[in-house]
Amino acid sequence: MISFLKQLLFFNSRKKIKSRFNRILPSGDYIFDRWEKARFAGFGEGTSVYDSCLILGDVKVGKNCWIGPYTILDGSGHGLEIGDNCNISSGVHIYTHDTTKTVLYGKSIQQAPVKIGNNVYIGPNSIISMGVTIANFVVIGTQSFVNRDIPDWHKAYGTPAKIFPITQEEQNQQ
Repeated sequence: MISFLKQLLFFNSRKKIKSRFNRILPSGDYIFDRWEKARFAGFGEGTSVYDSCLILGDVKVGKNCWIGPYTILDGSGHGLEIGDNCNISSGVHIYTHDTTKTVLYGKSIQQAPVKIGNNVYIGPNSIISMGVTIANFVVIGTQSFVNRDIPDWHKAYGTPAKIFPITQEEQNQQ
């Protein structure tokens, strides 16, 4: 009986979201509230985190951020900080450690913190490598590999990411 009730609740929730927003979410997101997960993780007010997001180690996230489905926030290598008003799109992986030299040469795991400033957009399926600092007002294009620092008011895209200034004309369009 309990199994039937859970299925009925799940089905009704899924049906309601589909009709209201025209979307079908991963199953866990019908059961767990994204804002509650963010509060449980100690993230800032107004931040939401999809249930499928993997959070490892010391991760700090500011206010009013959106962290999409199937993301990895790895703070195991001395911490990950994400500022306010950021959008971490679906499939983004942010790493603070690297095991390549461990596997190849028997060296210890490399670790370095990652810091992401305020008002940063990271496009879907991008990877941010350990030790990177992304400043404020930055746009990372879809499927980019970011392995170096990015200053304020810049955009980066590609593999590895190439960095370009956001022009005054682009800023004025906002």
